[in-house]
Amino acid sequence: MEYRGSSAYDNESFYENYMRRRNREDNPNYVIEEPVILELIGDVTGKHILDLGCGDARFGKELAKQGCAYYEGVEGSSHMVRSALQQLDPACSRIHHASMEAWDYPARHYDLVVSRLALHYVEDLQLVLGKIRHALKADGRFVFSVQHPVLTSCVKSAEASGKRLDWIVDDYFKEGERTEPWIGEQVVKYHRTIEGYYQALRNAGFHIEDIRECVPRLERFRDEEEYRRRLRIPLFLVFHCGLKA
Repeated sequence: MEYRGSSAYDNESFYENYMRRRNREDNPNYVIEEPVILELIGDVTGKHILDLGCGDARFGKELAKQGCAYYEGVEGSSHMVRSALQQLDPACSRIHHASMEAWDYPARHYDLVVSRLALHYVEDLQLVLGKIRHALKADGRFVFSVQHPVLTSCVKSAEASGKRLDWIVDDYFKEGERTEPWIGEQVVKYHRTIEGYYQALRNAGFHIEDIRECVPRLERFRDEEEYRRRLRIPLFLVFHCGLKA
């Protein structure tokens, strides 16, 4: 069976395996991607934030600790929505159970829109980018991460068992759907080149202020061998965007 978008997380065994995997201390999302996201977001004090594909809203809980005024998450998985509601204070947060594509975005409402490792599941990226632009205040910012295109280009490396020591990059310029084996299931993602993301953002009316590939930092790792392995290939691509004048 193929899973699209957030539907895989409503498979009970997939969800449980994913949560065990995600909570590992050496999870790259925490030791490589999250520090870059937090750096680019900067001070969130008093800000109204929208998180697309928010999952269990663990990140929303962190943003609340850092002083954001109000946090909203959009999430398609009912399992994740239930977990998110347990994480947050309802007085200063809200979770919307909807897909990023279908949700009704309010106009000029948010200081910051963030999305972490979710937009590579979206088929019509241009549609969603237009909705995000519509929802941002004039001085608002958009910070998001996706799986790096050198990984989404070819799924052959993902088919190997055990810890990966080599990666295959193939069909890089052939953008579109990929079906990847992940945590015992077949999950659909959408491959785009770095140029493809850049042009989609420009076409939607964004100004790209920064691009990062999340260079690993030794001090974030317990195991130096794992750190050196992570230096071999980028896992994440992060954009920091504002609105064109």
